[in-house]
Amino acid sequence: MKALVKEAEKEKDYLQGEKINTIYFGGGTPSILEVSDLEFLISGLFKNYPVSADAEITLEANPDDITTDKLKAWKGIGINRLSIGIQSFFEEELKWMNRAHNAQQAIGNLQLARKEFGNITIDLIYGSPLLTDEMWKQNVDRAIAFEIPHLSCYALTVEEKTPLYKLINTEKTADVDNEKQARQFLLLMQWLREKGYEHYEVSNFAKPGFRSRHNSSYWKGEKYLGLGPSAHSYNGMERRWNVANNNLYIKGINENCPEREKETLTSAQKLNEFIMISLRTKEGMDLTGLEKEFGPKEKDRIKSKIEKFKNNNLICINNSFIQLTDEGMLRADGIASELFSN
Repeated sequence: MKALVKEAEKEKDYLQGEKINTIYFGGGTPSILEVSDLEFLISGLFKNYPVSADAEITLEANPDDITTDKLKAWKGIGINRLSIGIQSFFEEELKWMNRAHNAQQAIGNLQLARKEFGNITIDLIYGSPLLTDEMWKQNVDRAIAFEIPHLSCYALTVEEKTPLYKLINTEKTADVDNEKQARQFLLLMQWLREKGYEHYEVSNFAKPGFRSRHNSSYWKGEKYLGLGPSAHSYNGMERRWNVANNNLYIKGINENCPEREKETLTSAQKLNEFIMISLRTKEGMDLTGLEKEFGPKEKDRIKSKIEKFKNNNLICINNSFIQLTDEGMLRADGIASELFSN
């Protein structure tokens, strides 16, 4: 905690005095921290940065960490948005995912959270071998019944060197079914659209006025400062990232020689990031903005490449914006990669 605040103090010029509009505690599990630790961090940030009066301050929380006392205390120190890792409301799925919480905690502690916080987002996972379409509908319906204003929904992915990867490789559990994942994603878009949710980014859905301001800043390519082990920062020209090891991080901060790496982005990298992140959003990729930033040749190159996607109903053109259709959302990464500059 002391090293984090010390880093915050040392890096206070990184964003060149810009107003801080969002603060996000996570990933990892910051809800295991003592409230006094969080208060110490928030105090350090407010001391060193010009934080907006209406700043969005999000805390990631595991359902099993939530109590009424903690909720009230978090609210009292300035947290105004919770991101709760529910994943599923089904006991068998949570056990299969090796989650620390159970279905009863997911439901009960979400009820507690709704009493104290109006701005809540929850994570839900689709496409697991155990999840039928009917179960997926029940998970989504339950979230809607709780009047959760923001949902982040992700397809189950299997990472190498994880227990799940080993189980699948040894055929002790079923592999991911890509067709089922695609079907459940299309169903999700339909169900949430009918309930008034805005599909404003591939994995994110919000009631009007409840978009994640923090994540939206990433998708707009805005500058940000990351503090702590593994944290990434971006200033418009370069990216940098802190060492992942806690002890090396603390040692570097205390010795005024922070352990971090960085890369200066090339024009091609900037263009490819612009394509990738803008296509994922509801607004889409602005060809006018692209031309202004990267020149008319790149605009013409993109326009010539999108015809096949338009003909296959994967994209549509709205004024100067290229937007993905529902089917296009399924292939967002693939479409972006085909538009990348070499």
